[in-house]
Amino acid sequence: MNFVIVREFPAHDLDYAWRDCLARAASPSHYNSPEYFLVPHFAGKRPFAILAKDGSKVVGVLTGLHEGTQLQCGLMSRPQICIDPAADVHATTDALTRGLLAEGKRAELVSVFAWKNESLPFERFGFRYKEFEGNVVLDLTQGAEALFKQFTKDRRRNIRFAEKNGVDIGLATTTEDVAACYDVYVQWRQTQRKKVQGTQTAFEVFAEAAKLANRIMFVARIGGKPIAINIFRFFPGGLFESASNYSLDEYLHLKSNELLQWKGIEWACSHGLKRHSLGGAHGFLRRFGGTVVPVVRYRLDRSLLRRHDVRDAVLKLSRKTVHHMPPALSKSILRVLGRPSH
Repeated sequence: MNFVIVREFPAHDLDYAWRDCLARAASPSHYNSPEYFLVPHFAGKRPFAILAKDGSKVVGVLTGLHEGTQLQCGLMSRPQICIDPAADVHATTDALTRGLLAEGKRAELVSVFAWKNESLPFERFGFRYKEFEGNVVLDLTQGAEALFKQFTKDRRRNIRFAEKNGVDIGLATTTEDVAACYDVYVQWRQTQRKKVQGTQTAFEVFAEAAKLANRIMFVARIGGKPIAINIFRFFPGGLFESASNYSLDEYLHLKSNELLQWKGIEWACSHGLKRHSLGGAHGFLRRFGGTVVPVVRYRLDRSLLRRHDVRDAVLKLSRKTVHHMPPALSKSILRVLGRPSH
């Protein structure tokens, strides 16, 4: 089995073979597709895709970015690997790994994130395994009505509350809609309620992303005023993903975020999507029902003295030690380390 490294939107024949592989996969995502190269947020990060090929047939896809001296294939909330279920998983993983190491021959750290239930044999190639909590995932093939019944009682009540109190949900389709949604995003970044990580996205990037065919943006309005937005990614017939949510603090009591997620689920069901990944597993998301599917990281540390692996081992040992200390002291130390205390 061979591999192909792709660094730009593919030519017709390869594009067709790539999409044919995704059509056979269980839940392909937007970031598994050729449209990965159209995402404006990745400008300057040298996006790439490794395609495993059995003859002329594509049987595996792995996408990623160059992040300084690291190669990053997904996140703990967003796997970016897809394998044809009929293919030999060991041979396919071998081809993807060879392609990945060829693309990252100068990278000191190579990370691949995958759904735990895929059981990929990267450890055979020296990658270390680590499991994360993962994401709430809904089976959209059950239909919207059946899924709504699986929401917790308070979640169903909040959705009805939002509707009764005049929260209107619609798609952002015009240039004016996108500009209004960007204003919500900017105001959300200025919240005093929590610390917002990362740099602010420029309007040009935000607007360009809104044009992508595999991305939709729902906006919640009250009296015509935008108060919250939810952006979703999807691949036709495959995975529907919650990409981001931004809302104004002063309107949180109207429960628009619950209604936005519900309207997204309704849309996804009506468009034949199979699974919905909510992008995390915290309490707000768990009340939508579904199953928490763990995400695993396969990581190859090629740095001097494997300093990334050593750092992780030290943090793990420190965390274990801290948890044997008195609660007040352990919380203070974890706070200094920037680590969660649960």
